Amino acid sequence: MVEKAAVRPTDVVLEIGPGTGNMTVKLLDKSKKVIACELDTRMVAELQKRVQGTPYQAKLQIMIGDILKTDLPFFDLCVANIPYKISSPLVFKLLLHRPLFRCAVLMFQREFAERLVAKPGDKLYCRLSINTQLLARVDLLMKVGKNNFRPPPKVESNVVRIEPRNPPPPINYQEWDGLTRIAFVRKNKTLSAAFKQTTVLTMLEKNYKLHCSLNNKVVEEGFNIKKLVIDILQKTDAENKRARTMDIDDFIRLLHAFNAQGVHFT
Repeated sequence: MVEKAAVRPTDVVLEIGPGTGNMTVKLLDKSKKVIACELDTRMVAELQKRVQGTPYQAKLQIMIGDILKTDLPFFDLCVANIPYKISSPLVFKLLLHRPLFRCAVLMFQREFAERLVAKPGDKLYCRLSINTQLLARVDLLMKVGKNNFRPPPKVESNVVRIEPRNPPPPINYQEWDGLTRIAFVRKNKTLSAAFKQTTVLTMLEKNYKLHCSLNNKVVEEGFNIKKLVIDILQKTDAENKRARTMDIDDFIRLLHAFNAQGVHFT
């Protein structure tokens, strides 16, 4: 993983969940500085003991706490074998972090890694796939069998390289996330069926009226959000499309069409 990350001597590396520091010392060897974020204070003590009195001590900064609740510092690379249960929120926390980092080399549970790289039409293609691929280029680097761990876990793993798109796409991510959330609730349903749900229409109507009031626009009498939504879906030829077969460009077109008519998802 350290090799695949192509660490430079000038790099600041973020490591999440360093444990006893097996990978940390390899990263310290190649980088300018390692910021290790660890929740378990026993592991922190192990790690401190490991670098004490060595040249590595001055290059290691330890942050104690939950990475999901911590403000991320500046870093060039992220290299980590992360706790699998935080995989999804962590990916988005990294990708929405500014300034952008160069790349992350992370180990995930195999199925999660395969979802990250899945393409439209693939069985594992889902909201996670499209949201990640909007913000980054994702590549599977290698498979890691469970027997490489002591004790062996129940799952197989994969190492993935995530490279943020720089510059990021000129899209309001919260709006995008709101749209894909509706479309992928049942990814095999048509968009027309997904958007006709009462909860969806109620939310969109509330957003539409708020948008109108903020822009001093009068909501015409007899306004019908369902009719407006269906019109937009028809005009973009999206009415009978299903989320599982749609790519990033399809969703961008749809989002622009909704926004142009004053329909917002946040």
